[in-house]
Amino acid sequence: MTINEIQDSIIDEFSCFDDWMDRYSLLIDLGNELDALPQEQHTEQNLIDGCQSKVWIDAHMEGENLIFRGDSDAILVKGIVALLIKVLSSHTPKEILESDLYFIDQIGLKEHLSPTRSNGLVAMLKQMRLFALAFQAKQA
Repeated sequence: MTINEIQDSIIDEFSCFDDWMDRYSLLIDLGNELDALPQEQHTEQNLIDGCQSKVWIDAHMEGENLIFRGDSDAILVKGIVALLIKVLSSHTPKEILESDLYFIDQIGLKEHLSPTRSNGLVAMLKQMRLFALAFQAKQA
């Protein structure tokens, strides 16, 4: 699936719920389904600056695709990490860098997060794009 197809499916999934408490529950479920990041990957290098909670994101290449893994010590934030990984993982660095992540606004995520969590979301996206940029530069 393309990044946009994944975003569209997330928008459809979130649109099933009118109440944000239900949407928060969906985020928590996504976090609970996230594959565990090995403890040895909980390093300072993988720690995202700008997040109130602790968030770790790791990336590696498999073939031409960038694979993200992540974790957080906060259950709701772990769901946000899972959502970003669902959208961006398993795509080429070029696809990631050229993507317009419209699903965040479409599902109303940013406006329903506290300012500190919203800043954390921006920091996570920035780090994931930096990983894509670094791996794209390695490929060149």
